[in-house]
Amino acid sequence: MTLLGAIDDATSTVLALHFRPTEDLHGYAVVFQQLFAQYGLPLSVYGDRINILVRNDAHWSLAEQLQGHQDPTHLGRVLADLGIGYLEAGSPEAKGRVERLWRTLQDRLTSELRLRRISTLEAANAFLPEFLLDLNRRFTRVPADPAPAWRPAPRDLALLLSCRYTRQVARDNTVHLGPRWIQIPAGAHHRSYAGCRVELRELLDGRLVVLHDTTILATQAAPGADFVLKPRHAPSSNRRPAPRGDGAAPAASPVAEDHRAPSGPRGAPSAANRRSARPGAQHPWRRAFTRKARALYPVGG
Repeated sequence: MTLLGAIDDATSTVLALHFRPTEDLHGYAVVFQQLFAQYGLPLSVYGDRINILVRNDAHWSLAEQLQGHQDPTHLGRVLADLGIGYLEAGSPEAKGRVERLWRTLQDRLTSELRLRRISTLEAANAFLPEFLLDLNRRFTRVPADPAPAWRPAPRDLALLLSCRYTRQVARDNTVHLGPRWIQIPAGAHHRSYAGCRVELRELLDGRLVVLHDTTILATQAAPGADFVLKPRHAPSSNRRPAPRGDGAAPAASPVAEDHRAPSGPRGAPSAANRRSARPGAQHPWRRAFTRKARALYPVGG
């Protein structure tokens, strides 16, 4: 199992801990949810350059090139909306306080789990609040400045702590997100939202919320108790249509089926007729030039 957590730099208080099978977006979102709900919003978070929190890839879309910066990750957008800065550590030694915490937990926490014969993910997460209470009682220190820097969490924290996607409403007033789809009820005066751009938010508890101009249009419950929040890739608008199975030209190239008489001076073919699609897999041009074909159609030279 992988342990995710956060520690207060001023008091050495362990703020949140959570076990996950792997280091993923769902685990970090749970840690943030525990931290924000119990203590409030910090001024900044100091962590590593994992791609769950910051963009560390070299890919720039056309929209990002025009706006001059890369779009943040899902959790990066959450921190930005909450007014929380993120400081990227260049090495593990730079964030030594939390690294020393891992060494402490690898000794104390594993021993506590072993003494209680805890060997499952659910039981380990259920034991963590009791363990944190005893750990902080022993190791928390008084801060140099007693004035608290925590800010109260907003009421719509659950709505902010989510993955967000932009979708266009279909003609039947539905929107899709991966295997999930949600029906949008008619608005005022039987208004239809077909063709409108809406924002889908997949929350940490599995709910799916549809927003249009900050107004909630529809809500869907979690698909199951084992729901895991993870990023979903948006469909590419530049994807080419796949060729049909009969080997014919794609539907986007109708000029390949144009067998009309050529137009132009002296029967010269037009520009549309000169363009042709690539032959399909079953086209005669694709067949091998066999020995019998060479005998029937000898090639001079």
